[in-house]
Amino acid sequence: MPAFARYIGVDYSGAQTPTASLRGRRVYLAEGDALPVEVSPPPSSRKYWTRCGLAEWLVERITKDPPTLVGIDHAFSFPRRYFEAYGLAPDWPTFLDDFQRHWPTDEDIYVDFVRDGSRGSGAARMGNARWRRLTEERAGGAKSVFHFDVQGSVAKSSHAGIPWLRFIRQQVGPRVHFWPFDGWDIPARRSAVAEVYPALWSRGFAREDRTSDQHDAYSIAAWLSQVDREESLAAFLRPNLSQSERRQAQVEGWILGVSGTSRGVGRHNPTEAMLPSSSRAQGRAVKRTTDPGYTNKNDQVVLSQTNKRGNDHNQLVYAMRCLKCGHQYGANGSDIWQRLCPSCGGGAPGLSY
Repeated sequence: MPAFARYIGVDYSGAQTPTASLRGRRVYLAEGDALPVEVSPPPSSRKYWTRCGLAEWLVERITKDPPTLVGIDHAFSFPRRYFEAYGLAPDWPTFLDDFQRHWPTDEDIYVDFVRDGSRGSGAARMGNARWRRLTEERAGGAKSVFHFDVQGSVAKSSHAGIPWLRFIRQQVGPRVHFWPFDGWDIPARRSAVAEVYPALWSRGFAREDRTSDQHDAYSIAAWLSQVDREESLAAFLRPNLSQSERRQAQVEGWILGVSGTSRGVGRHNPTEAMLPSSSRAQGRAVKRTTDPGYTNKNDQVVLSQTNKRGNDHNQLVYAMRCLKCGHQYGANGSDIWQRLCPSCGGGAPGLSY
């Protein structure tokens, strides 16, 4: 049975103030096995979501039944180097309080007001763009939380959004599980909030007429719903990490969907060496062939890992979708890089899962 009944995908933005209504901030919600639908803010003079309004709405959704899984696309914490540089205890709730004191971006200010020293005391808690969390290293294309003012940067949204995580935690209390800070296993019937990286999955869902911001939020909700209903969510909640890496990630946070396996070619997963060179040449984040969102040269995309054993040596079955005709089927992990669609591409029959 699925662990959750409702799934919320949030495409965040750290621009302007917490009360600013921004077109780029989008929310999608999926209930049961229904496709995600966009959620507009409550009726007001503001057409789009504000950070303040979104946090209050999430508190209301999380507080009420049914259990809800929320994915938000900004970092929830900072690299271990940050904690060491400022003598902070390796404790996430302590980090939240300390960060908000220095970066009060839940007040009616821009993130840049703290960066330039006109508000807060950000100079006492600055990071280095070369510092990266373990999950960012393992995700491949994810940027440092301190890498401001570049395309694809998550720095501003993280510095704007972290105080609102603190707000949600204070308002909801133990009824919400912040993964993995509150533990790698989410208790039954408990709502949860997790960091996500929609670039892992957005290519696996047809874009249709959505903007990029809408599609990112849609992809988050759709992927969360899909892996939970296919009973593979539990595997993603337990990434392949050593005990020391697991302790580090409970301080730094972890991106849900990142496997944890080192990205060194062939060191842990030999199929990584089979990645098409075109994915490197086009400058995209290099994915392992078994990562959700990986799309091979034949337009076959990985949806999720299943717990079913494949029919090749030591292989598991992965759920696949053809981007040409929409057919879904199972495939051995070792076959993904060259798979053809069984329905429209003349490929071998898919495996059941």
